[in-house]
This record gives sequence, structure tokens and C-alpha cells, in this order.
Amino acid sequence: MSDKLDSIRKLLDETDKAIVEALAKRQKLVREISELKLDKKSRIRDNKREEELLEKITKLARQEGLDRYFAEQLFKDIIHHSVRFQTHSLVDHQNEQKNADTVRVAYQGTDGAFSHQAAFRHFEERYAQVDCFGYDTFRQAAEAVKEQKVDYAILPIENTTAGSIRETYDLLADDELHIVGEEAIRIIHCLLALEEVPMNRIRRIMSHPQAIAQCSNFLATLHDCKVESYIDTAMSAKKVLEDGDLSQAAIAGSYAAEIYGLKILKRDLANQSENFTRFVVVGPQAVEIDRQIPCKTSLLMVTTHEQGALVGCLNILADHGIDMTKLESRPKPNEPWKYQFYLDIEGNIASPEIRVALQELEQEASSLKVLGCYPAQVGALNE
Repeated sequence: MSDKLDSIRKLLDETDKAIVEALAKRQKLVREISELKLDKKSRIRDNKREEELLEKITKLARQEGLDRYFAEQLFKDIIHHSVRFQTHSLVDHQNEQKNADTVRVAYQGTDGAFSHQAAFRHFEERYAQVDCFGYDTFRQAAEAVKEQKVDYAILPIENTTAGSIRETYDLLADDELHIVGEEAIRIIHCLLALEEVPMNRIRRIMSHPQAIAQCSNFLATLHDCKVESYIDTAMSAKKVLEDGDLSQAAIAGSYAAEIYGLKILKRDLANQSENFTRFVVVGPQAVEIDRQIPCKTSLLMVTTHEQGALVGCLNILADHGIDMTKLESRPKPNEPWKYQFYLDIEGNIASPEIRVALQELEQEASSLKVLGCYPAQVGALNE
């Protein structure tokens, strides 16, 4: 029984390897197609071609005895990734990005942090080399862009469990920073240790306070175990490695486990399984986005101190059929009891509809600033 099981598992490993190799081969073909489209100025998406592909896939799945729904969903993800890559390629091409082989990215934290993972996720396929630099604070990461130490900074702006990251919103008010992209990653908290020890041997668990709060249900099941707040998730993983204590563990991501050579004792510790963090990519210059690309535009608005002023501004967007995906209020610096509003809207500032709406909004509000217009990665490309 054991020999047969091992033999089947070996075949599974070989099949998984073949699947990854096939996906890598497909991505190389996508890159070639993207380059041809850039030369011919062709559209990124061919909806008819996508529908024909999905139809073929469901037929093939049926012939092979595979769940058609599973196959269709899998290839929808593959198509989404292809569109994502081609979108980034077009943006880079039209904005004539310099140093095309290497990009320097600042983030808050250390190697293995979720921000570090998001930086690689956003840039890895676009550049031959991604150099990431960790800073102690969000502000220091943003300052690195302004001081030209890096090309971009990646900053978390909201989490589906914890809500908005207020410090990032405050940093975006700076005139020298422009949002040029966004990224979202699923936050999967794992329990990491030096070796695969039994859970009852763990006496101390370290992590960032937010991660501890998000995993409170799991932590409540542990006995004789001290839970301690630490600087961030990745730093707690690093400390487990440095201390070399088998009774210690950290709550961090699998990416941190890979970097520091730790073992994953348990995955998916969070109270809510659907836990995502959205990041914004900020640079020293705004980017132009082709109008075929689904976009978000982020705004900073200050309203007049009159009754119904905010509603009047929002009605302008509604009157022009513009969808607002985010509204966040923050106190206005040095002006007690006055507020400024951060808005995300769907649309490209190059389109006539958005331009007219923003002109009207500028007249209605006390002040209006465009923080950035950038390709929408959260939501829009999944449609």
C-alpha cells in the first residue's frame, strides 16, 4: 500500500512540475504577443477570442472527465494574469520607463513582510531585477522616493479586516508623490517555528499586534503559551530564527517562512479567511494611461464649510455616471474640526467625461487634487 501510494505521489509531483512548466511556456508566449501588440498599437483585450477560448476549455474538460466549472474558473484566472501583464507592459511602454532592466522599490518592514511580497508581485515579471529596500516607517519609504533613492514605494492603504491605514492617506497629500499603481494580496497568517514541533511545545508566540488581533480565535485555543507583540510579522519570524529556541513561534506569512527557512506548523490562522490588503505604488511622476485600460483615479478634496457641501460634490460624480469605490475622511492638518476627503473613482482622467466632472468638482469644492490615475488591479480586471 505504502509503495503504491509513494508511486502515485511521485507521478503527481511530476504532473505538477509539468503544469508549472506549461504555465511558464504560456507566459513567454504572452510576452511575445504583448510586444507585437505594442508595435502594432493593438488592443489588449479581445473579448471574442476570450469567449472562444473558454468555450474550447469547457469542451476539453468535458471530454477529459474534468469538472467544467473548475477548468473555466482556472482559465479565467490565467486570462486575468495575461491581461494584467499586458496592461503593465503598455503602461511602461507609453511612459518610457527608464532603467528597464532594474527597478528599486521601498517598503516598510524587512525581508519577508507582506509589503515586500507585494513589491515583488507588482514588479517581478516586468523587470529582470527588483531591488527592494526596507524602511522602519511608511514615511521613510515615501521620503526615499522624493530623495531619488528608489524609483517607487509600495504602501498599504487598506485591509479588508482592519480597515484603512490612515498614515498612508496622510502621506499621499504630498505634492511630490503620485499614485501610479495598486496591488492586492491575500494575507494568509501562518504559525512558523524552527522545526516541525508539536503545538503543545510552543510557549511563546510573537507577531505584529494587528496579526495577533486577526488570529485571536486560534490563539485562544492555546494553553500555557505567551503571546507577545513585535515590530512586524517578518521581524518576528526573523527573531525566531535568530533565537534558535524550539519553544518559540511567530505568526507571519509563508513568504517569510521561505526566506528564513522556518517550518509552517499551521496555515490560515486568521478569524476571517478572506483577508486582503490593498497597496498603492507611489512614484515621483504621474503616468499616462491608455484609455482602453480600466483605471482608477484617486482624489484629495476639501469641501467648503457649509451644510450639504460634501453631498453636493458627490452628486456631481453621480450626475456624470461616475462610480466611487472609496471615500475616506481625514482631519485637515493644523485646522481643527475641518476635514479633507480621499476618493477613489472609476475612470481615466484622459476621458472627456472624467475631465468635465473634475472641472465641475473643482468649482464646487474648496480645493481638489488628483493623487494619481492608474490601472485598476482590484476589481476592474476581474470583470
